[in-house]
Amino acid sequence: MKISILYEDNHLLLVEKPINIPVQADRTGDSDFLSMLKQDLKIRYQKPGNVYLGLVHRLDRPVGGVMVFAKTSKAASRMSDLIRRQAMDRKYLAVVRGVPQKNQAVLEHHLIKNNRENKVYTVTANHKKAKKALLDYRTIAKTEELSLLSVQLHTGRPHQIRVQLSANGTPIYGDQKYGQNINRPGQQIALWAHSLRFEHPVNKEMVEVNCPPPKEQYPWGIWKKLHNKTHF
Repeated sequence: MKISILYEDNHLLLVEKPINIPVQADRTGDSDFLSMLKQDLKIRYQKPGNVYLGLVHRLDRPVGGVMVFAKTSKAASRMSDLIRRQAMDRKYLAVVRGVPQKNQAVLEHHLIKNNRENKVYTVTANHKKAKKALLDYRTIAKTEELSLLSVQLHTGRPHQIRVQLSANGTPIYGDQKYGQNINRPGQQIALWAHSLRFEHPVNKEMVEVNCPPPKEQYPWGIWKKLHNKTHF
């Protein structure tokens, strides 16, 4: 598989994750992205033995887009701290069913995860296991049935965007887990990690990478004129 490298130096590797590939090894036994990247580094730099590559954050298996990995343990530790401090600007594009009641809004929910089902649910704030989830969205374009949203994460809960947009009455197109009442089996989820912006953990310069969704794939192709935009 050809790996699309968006940025690389001695400390970081930013790449485009393909859809439907797990980020790391799981119980399915399918090939995972982290192992692919390690093998690619091993070959490109002719490294003997094991290759270090730190997993900084995750994307759900069906979701594609930009991801950052750490090539050193020092960078991994500092990038993890950036995420803990919510100092990484993470933006996504999502095509949702219907039209949100508000063109833009901040969504706040409290979530719990059922690990056995691998599914996340909204609960009241006083639930003993609840974790606050916060994002904001803005409507970029819409048709009668679908809307294109720019979403910015402020917390990093499992399945957060999928759960919150569904709870807001606009499930993501193709999401079988949180929009099963409206989406059909086989439809590809239209959620894409569009951009990352953060302070480099070593040289302290700003790193910004944008990654457009696949314009040849439905429903992204509805808004082809927007595909050359880097900021939403």
